[in-house]
Amino acid sequence: MNSQWTEQEFQNPPARFRGAPFWAWNNRLEKEKLKKQIGYFKEMGMGGFHIHCRTGLDTEYLGKEFLECVAECAEEGRKQGLYTYLYDEDRWPSGAAGGKVTKEEAYRSRFFAFVPDGEAEVCPEGKLLGSYRITLKDGYLESYRFAEKGEQGDGIWRLYLQTAKPSPWFNNQTYLDTLNKKAVERFLEVTHETYYTLLGEEFGKTIPSIFTDEPQFQRKETLAFAEEKKTLILPGTDSFEAFYRERYGESFLEHFPEVVWELPDGQVSAARYQYHDGIAELFATSFADTIGSWCREHHLMLTGHMMEEPTLLSQTSALGEAMRSYRGFQQPGIDMLCDWREYTTAKQAQSAAHQYGCPGVLSELYGVTNWDFDFRGHKLQGDWQAALGVTRRVHHLAWASMEGEAKRDYPAPIFYQSAWYQAYKMVEDHFARVNTALMRGKPRVRIGVIHPVESYWLHFGPREQTAQIREILEKNFRDVTEWLLFGNLDFDFLAESLLPGQNVHEEDGKLCVGDMRYDVILVPGCETLRSTTIAYLSAYAGHGGNVLFAGQLPEYVDARPNPEGKRLAERCTVIPFGQAAILEALEAYRELEIRKADGGRADQFLFQMREDGENRWLFLANVRKPENPDLPRQEPYQIRIRGSWEAELCDTQDGTVRKLAVNRRNGWTIFWHILDIHDSLLLRLTPAALDAVREQEPVSLQRPAPSIRKTIPQPDRYVLEEPNVLLLDQCEYRLDEEPWQETEEILRIDNQLRERFGYPKRMEAMPQPWVENEEGDTAHTIELRFRIFSEITCEGAELVLENAEDAEIFFRDVPVKAAPCGWFVDESLKRIRLGTVYPGENILRIRRPFGRKTNLEWHYLCGNFGVRVAGRSAYLTSLPEKLNFGDFTVQGLPFYAGNLCYETAFPVEREGTYQLQASKFRAPLLQVSVDGGAWKPIAYAPYQAELGVLKPGVHQLKLRVFGSRVNAFGAVHNCDETLEWFGPDAWRTQDEAYSYEYQIKPAGILKTPVLLEKAGQDFGNMAE
Repeated sequence: MNSQWTEQEFQNPPARFRGAPFWAWNNRLEKEKLKKQIGYFKEMGMGGFHIHCRTGLDTEYLGKEFLECVAECAEEGRKQGLYTYLYDEDRWPSGAAGGKVTKEEAYRSRFFAFVPDGEAEVCPEGKLLGSYRITLKDGYLESYRFAEKGEQGDGIWRLYLQTAKPSPWFNNQTYLDTLNKKAVERFLEVTHETYYTLLGEEFGKTIPSIFTDEPQFQRKETLAFAEEKKTLILPGTDSFEAFYRERYGESFLEHFPEVVWELPDGQVSAARYQYHDGIAELFATSFADTIGSWCREHHLMLTGHMMEEPTLLSQTSALGEAMRSYRGFQQPGIDMLCDWREYTTAKQAQSAAHQYGCPGVLSELYGVTNWDFDFRGHKLQGDWQAALGVTRRVHHLAWASMEGEAKRDYPAPIFYQSAWYQAYKMVEDHFARVNTALMRGKPRVRIGVIHPVESYWLHFGPREQTAQIREILEKNFRDVTEWLLFGNLDFDFLAESLLPGQNVHEEDGKLCVGDMRYDVILVPGCETLRSTTIAYLSAYAGHGGNVLFAGQLPEYVDARPNPEGKRLAERCTVIPFGQAAILEALEAYRELEIRKADGGRADQFLFQMREDGENRWLFLANVRKPENPDLPRQEPYQIRIRGSWEAELCDTQDGTVRKLAVNRRNGWTIFWHILDIHDSLLLRLTPAALDAVREQEPVSLQRPAPSIRKTIPQPDRYVLEEPNVLLLDQCEYRLDEEPWQETEEILRIDNQLRERFGYPKRMEAMPQPWVENEEGDTAHTIELRFRIFSEITCEGAELVLENAEDAEIFFRDVPVKAAPCGWFVDESLKRIRLGTVYPGENILRIRRPFGRKTNLEWHYLCGNFGVRVAGRSAYLTSLPEKLNFGDFTVQGLPFYAGNLCYETAFPVEREGTYQLQASKFRAPLLQVSVDGGAWKPIAYAPYQAELGVLKPGVHQLKLRVFGSRVNAFGAVHNCDETLEWFGPDAWRTQDEAYSYEYQIKPAGILKTPVLLEKAGQDFGNMAE
């Protein structure tokens, strides 16, 4: 970006700096509804949307109606100033085009099946590539040879090339042969060329990129025990033998057993190494290079993320190596689910983005975190990724519909179904302001680290023999990443496979790799290096460049015994593989140091520094999840930045910019700053005069305590912004005219009936509805009978259900007209006027057709009532006259799904500047309003809202608590409190992980807020 950074743009960042969620097209598409939803993205502060097909799509993928919807949404996005981002698949992983490509067998996924004698029937249609006589001694490969024709018995193994079988997940087709360039070209023709014909004039304008999702090859397996007899699956394709011969000058088939078993006497197999390298190269060449080249020619960025990037094992198994494919991307990406911290994943993508000059990194984030993931989580997860190069946030997910299984598609929806969606702009504004800085200039990174994945391949054999060394290599990989990151020594990984194409050379004492220039190269305990890598490092060291070898020295070159690696190390610096030794050896390349008040180094921050002409940007992010987020913990930190700088704090929360007080001495710019557990820091650095040396001024290392701190009164009243709800999730049922069955939970009923009739369970892989053009078997009738117990008379109750048009409804034996009077939470959840609920038992019966495409779902009763839960039962009661601070789920609102507002009055005795602090709550965020003024958010520590100057007297306070909907739509029968993966299975736990009793999560303001009078100066920043 060449334009000048301005405070005005920082205050109101345009769409290019903003996130673009996955917009889950998961139902029958309706153009007007889709265009209406684009307005929600605008309202939420988004910069655009990724059109993303998900389970439930009932409009033919890439068909005429589908493409009309794409075109109209792209036009509507353009009108609203939003970008349309394309996605290249129906569901995922990318490649099959919803099965349209893999209808042709030539393009279907292939794999090698290595089968012990006697199990050949498992590959009846496979192509026999070779039979082998295997001789093991003590579990090691003593010898092997091709078997004679007809040779059988123990020790005979056969290698087949197998074609994948059709799967419902791929719409009754298969995945793509991603090792076959012609198959990938056919995928391009079906998908990308179709979009180009439709929208090509906007490519590179309002349509910046196309997202590819989790491309991979058949996952590699290893034997658990060397002597076991089991079929082993490995990736392969028809052309692999010819490819291998051309690349390595020998036959893959002749040496194949070395891929499977360990050689004796600690020998390393070059054939095994070459197999892993060859598969990785064929995959990167066929898929990412092919698609990336097309995208480049058509002015479209290839973006998205690969499969299983984080560990040496995962990327070896699914990709060969992650970084190799990034050479084809114009913006590499990552996938970060469950609020996990995968620093290796992010750093690999960031490194490639740096070296190839990409505009940052994309991240698919926030998915699988459940309905109650709050704004604190959104900020922390986004902050640490921004520090590691993420500039395009792809929120997972924004559902077009909650109909059927869609409501369990890895919630919460970051969209209009969440009660907080209109407040989300505060999150998006923060990250957009960060991007105004981090999408400028060039990264300043001085340290390069050789990626160790190729040494890992040497040990990809039976787990009984290789598990320990593989675990050590994994730990070393993870450790060196985190030692450097949390030691605030930024670095890039160097992928050996990419170096030959990155114009590696020495210049002015630096090693130039692509767009980057490194001052020092660290080789972290690699057993093998490529001959090309040794040549680059030797030349660099020969020109005085600094190369550090940590730990084990390389014994192999290209996986063959060769002393050149050790000879190179002897000419360089060799240090132990340990945190202290590595950090000390790299201390001279430090750009940033952060110390706590006790003098120790802080270990919870990541940073990114960028050079923007003569200026620099520094973004500093808190990374660790707080052990107790309810306790704000403001701590002072001494921040030291190499160089002589003036510093401005760019406040990403309110868009203001202010100068910081700093000292400059001994080549460093130094200041103190107080940070809380969710804080991040964006600094603009401009060159300053020579060091300003002066005597140290006395500083306060904590913010001044408030002069008044007192709790506010309990609420006088409260207002529910939505009707209260009773969850109707358990009922008696009968099929057709069979006898009534005992009370059961509805999703369990659905599973039981599907199992009975041989229908696929909805939690399993199913073809998309658009593939199953028939309406489905609805020859059966299901009737549900709910017993609603009430202690009150409640008029005007409403029933919420899906597919109301198919339902016959009887309440207290009176037919109810299924005419919707509105919707609840999502437009697919229709509200039906039910009438009056009377004290005692009220019978509700719902009858509807049942077949393969039926969605049996929970129902809801809405109205002006309270609810009391007792175990697995619930009763209607009167709404409480008042709500006290504390968990409101035990005060008559156990299933309440919306926002509520507390109202109270509080006295002020003297004029002053006041704040309200609400430090313990269970809600996505709070908002505060005083005397009818503007709403101000409380989302992050220290959980304070500025009330401004208040005069003596009584003031009216409103506190809005935003609902998470977790107790209405969450997995309320899951009693595994350690569960992290909130996908469809979380709602259908079994045995000890399932509870019929409701597992309600606390909600509301759990601790009475306090009124604070601000005292004196804010010592947030102090010169030392």
